Amino acid sequence: MSVPNPSWINDATRRRSLEHVAGHTVDVAVVGGGITGAGVALDAVSRGLSVVLVEGDDFGSGTSGYSSKLIHGGLRYLAKMDFAVAWESAMERRWLMDRIAPHLVHPLGFVIPDARSAAQWEAAAAGAGVVIYDVLRRLSGLRGRVLPRPQLLSSQAVAALVPALDADALRRGILYWDGQVVDDARLVLGVVRTAAGLGAHVLRDVKATSLTDAMVSAVDTRTGEPVTVAARVVVNATGVWAADFEPKLTVTPSRGTHLVVRAERLGNPHAAHTVAVPGHFGRYVFVLPQPSGVVYIGLTDQEDHSADGHYPLVPAHDVDFLLDIVNATLAVPLTRDDVVGSFAGLRPLVEAAHDDGPGGTADISRRHLVTDVPGAPITVVGGKMTTYRRMAQDAVDAVTARLGVEARCRTRKLPLVGAASASELDAVDAPARLVGKYGTDAAEVLALGRLDPLLAAPLFEGTEITGAELLFAVRAEGASTVEDLLERRTRLAFVPADAERARARAGEILALAGAPSFYEGAAG
Repeated sequence: MSVPNPSWINDATRRRSLEHVAGHTVDVAVVGGGITGAGVALDAVSRGLSVVLVEGDDFGSGTSGYSSKLIHGGLRYLAKMDFAVAWESAMERRWLMDRIAPHLVHPLGFVIPDARSAAQWEAAAAGAGVVIYDVLRRLSGLRGRVLPRPQLLSSQAVAALVPALDADALRRGILYWDGQVVDDARLVLGVVRTAAGLGAHVLRDVKATSLTDAMVSAVDTRTGEPVTVAARVVVNATGVWAADFEPKLTVTPSRGTHLVVRAERLGNPHAAHTVAVPGHFGRYVFVLPQPSGVVYIGLTDQEDHSADGHYPLVPAHDVDFLLDIVNATLAVPLTRDDVVGSFAGLRPLVEAAHDDGPGGTADISRRHLVTDVPGAPITVVGGKMTTYRRMAQDAVDAVTARLGVEARCRTRKLPLVGAASASELDAVDAPARLVGKYGTDAAEVLALGRLDPLLAAPLFEGTEITGAELLFAVRAEGASTVEDLLERRTRLAFVPADAERARARAGEILALAGAPSFYEGAAG
């Protein structure tokens, strides 16, 4: 397999990285290939340290691939008076939207409906919170042309943005803006690929079995062969599994469930909207339109110690809860037949760092925790996707202190692969849909479609995703199975019926990608 781009990750780079770790000691071994571990690997390698990133499955296959796809400044944390988390979130949102990943993180309008049945003070409180939220945006340095200022809306304007709402039941609405990542798994891949491009060795399908402060014992799940990674410092960034390697830590897995509905069923909304959860001040269900023509409705916040961290099941009562909450605002209520898919992720909430509140896991702070005990791995856990970069910075600060080296963090202004200014992205010779997904790599993805008719065509009628995108996923983004392609490179698996329609074509392209002669012809 030819690898003309240093940021590409695939089976060939995996083999070379396995060979490297077999004969070398690195400065840092990071265990966990979600957004936190990927962020730690990127921060460390960008400071000049040698790095190996070890992931037991696919990158982003745990919690990081099953979020609400929001890069938000922490409005709910303001409601809970958690100003530190709200400020940290606002700052990290600024870096992501301005410099790190402007191709992946886009503005999304949110409508807060003001129902006639609600008390007047509720709308006043929401308006005050939104104003403070916008002050945080301005103080963070994020410009109004990136995230516009909030505004009051008439009931007619609300109906134009969110047609499914019962406009007759509304006095007015409040519109505010936040960040939406086009795909959380793509953000993880962007961080991993950027780390690889700077020299990090990234290993998927290498499952850690035990950690010390200077060694990772693991197994190659493809072959069953043992793998040993020797390092000067080991970082445990395994999320909901962190306590498996740090017995003094208590991690509470909180299940966040989302339902998937076709956008046309909700009138093809142009903005998201929020629905307050009765009896839980500051807690909301979000109705989130996606670029792919579906809408996500979420999320729950339920403690779940028995769920599989990679594939948490969605219980029936989660579906009923979300439908009951959102239907209170809709002119035509949704039914179970409207739900074409669902997904859930487990948030790793750290009880050791913060007291559990009266509302269970919904009240545990989203602040992160870094533990640095001599003779043990450094552990970083908690937090949320928006603040992954700051989590990584704090963890690598602990790494450099342990190593006794002076190396400042560089990631606040370090663009991910594919990132560029708005004018540069506009100039990319590719459809806007591809630019929004791949940034400056979009032209290369488009060019792959010219190599074979199988690659140029959509995977099935009703989708814009082409075979070229699947081939790029194998060549450059570490995909090696049909499940990788459907579940994390395209997210078609969020609608199982769509995934089944694409499965045969995905298998054909995966087989085509494995032909050495094809790669030799495609390398240029």
